[in-house]
Amino acid sequence: MLNGQDIETSLQSLLKTKFVGRQLHYYHRLATTMEAAKEMANKGAVEGTVVIAGTQTAGRGRIGRTWLSPEGSLAMSVILKPPLDNLPQLIMIASLAAVRAIKQIAGLETQIKWPNDVLIKGKKVCGILIENEVNEGRVNFAIIGIGINANFDPIAFPEIAEIATSLSQELGAEISKVELISTLFFELEQLYLEAQSGKPVYKEWQENMETLGRYVQVKTGETVEKGKAETVTEKGNLILRRTDGSLAEIVAGDVTVIKE
Repeated sequence: MLNGQDIETSLQSLLKTKFVGRQLHYYHRLATTMEAAKEMANKGAVEGTVVIAGTQTAGRGRIGRTWLSPEGSLAMSVILKPPLDNLPQLIMIASLAAVRAIKQIAGLETQIKWPNDVLIKGKKVCGILIENEVNEGRVNFAIIGIGINANFDPIAFPEIAEIATSLSQELGAEISKVELISTLFFELEQLYLEAQSGKPVYKEWQENMETLGRYVQVKTGETVEKGKAETVTEKGNLILRRTDGSLAEIVAGDVTVIKE
């Protein structure tokens, strides 16, 4: 088992990025990488600064949910400073980076569940959380939180046993977290720069999405929409065709498949 200093040293030798991960803060145990990253961002941390935790005691997901981060999991937050127009692409580049990195390091095929989960055979292996601070039309900072179930057995945790899997569970062997992290950083940086150059990253996101073509229910607060998930927009919104033929464009929500 690598300790924090070994992980930082190993990562620095493997990094192929220009800025993502060049400033790296590793903690064996942390409440949440998002709060630590936010504190650093408020103090002027450079773009690409990353906070990684071996375990989180108060990890969180979307809509105030908790995110379980036991020993063997991977939890990180990346500080970015994109133009305002590129904020909608962050969820896309983060999930695509995870898809690419998992394929390269573990050889496993994954799919994206709109808007922010990465699945293997229908079970969650990675979750993504985006938080940002915008002031007068300018992004002060955006933080991408990525949690990957790397090397632990979800069956040992009743609260996620039915809905989650891990890379080690799928492979029957542990993967190198350092190789996964360095590959993830590289893919994230490439996609981030491509999005800023105007490349339509939403198309690859769309191609990897398991939600499309399925009949789903989407809950947004108290609002519930049902229909067939048809496509996603350049901004990442989900286009749903209701049973009466009309279209609904959904910015955010929780998706549940209601029938095949």
